[in-house]
Amino acid sequence: MAELKRLAFSYALQPRTVTSIARLEIMRLDHPTALQPVIYEPAVCLVLQGAKRAVIGEQVLAYSAGDYFIAAAEVAALGRISEATQEQPYLALNLLLDPQVIAGVLLDLPKGSEPAASSGFFTSTADSKLLDAWLRLVSVLDRPDEAAVLGPMIEREILFRLLQGPSGVLLRQIAGSDNRLSSIRKAMAWLREHYAEPVRVEQLAAIAGMSSSVFHKHFKDVTALSPIQYQKQIRLQEARRQLSQAPVDAAGVAFSIGYESASQFSREYKRLFGASPVQDAKQLQGLIG
Repeated sequence: MAELKRLAFSYALQPRTVTSIARLEIMRLDHPTALQPVIYEPAVCLVLQGAKRAVIGEQVLAYSAGDYFIAAAEVAALGRISEATQEQPYLALNLLLDPQVIAGVLLDLPKGSEPAASSGFFTSTADSKLLDAWLRLVSVLDRPDEAAVLGPMIEREILFRLLQGPSGVLLRQIAGSDNRLSSIRKAMAWLREHYAEPVRVEQLAAIAGMSSSVFHKHFKDVTALSPIQYQKQIRLQEARRQLSQAPVDAAGVAFSIGYESASQFSREYKRLFGASPVQDAKQLQGLIG
């Protein structure tokens, strides 16, 4: 871990550093953050220093140095960096998950049965073999010629180690082309694209190719939220983005993202972000300016 931190620090010159190795990022932050809504993209995050907390539905996850977090789908959550200072910043490695790469690793493993539906996220502690693979991946960053060849090989080893561990079921679902997780992700993608439109569970179930009752259960298994709750978080995050970039018109933003009541929008916005739309927009625009 000490050598892994040293190497990661040498490359982490900003809060999010995209490296020369495909899908590998380094995250660094020197102060704690407030609890903020976020959409986790499919990735595995290994914390090297500091700590993070995530609230997904009614579940609270806390992970720190040596722990890793996997998101298998675009999970809506509330997240915060809970431990970070200038002397000891939060530091983490983030590897985006490519279903095709995972599927390629699975081709070399004994074929397993279709995994049972599980949640779309997982956290655990990395063992020595997994940490060693991460170390070798970061070590080749300063050798571009080697990184081009060895990077994909070491990425496969990391995925192999994860597939062999308790997160294996989750990764197998990511790689599947015709399973429950991929079907739920189709409905999630539709909600993110059509967040402002009224939606019925029956409509989403048809997109996923499931009955309404089965769809609702599997959607909540994956996201820890109902489809309506998931859409609400997407709407409110889009509202915040709009309010941070334009003159404050809370009512206009409310209607543009699908709310029929400005007062309901204001109540739900304050519940999620801790301030009214107008107050929050002024704070955001002040920080940006």
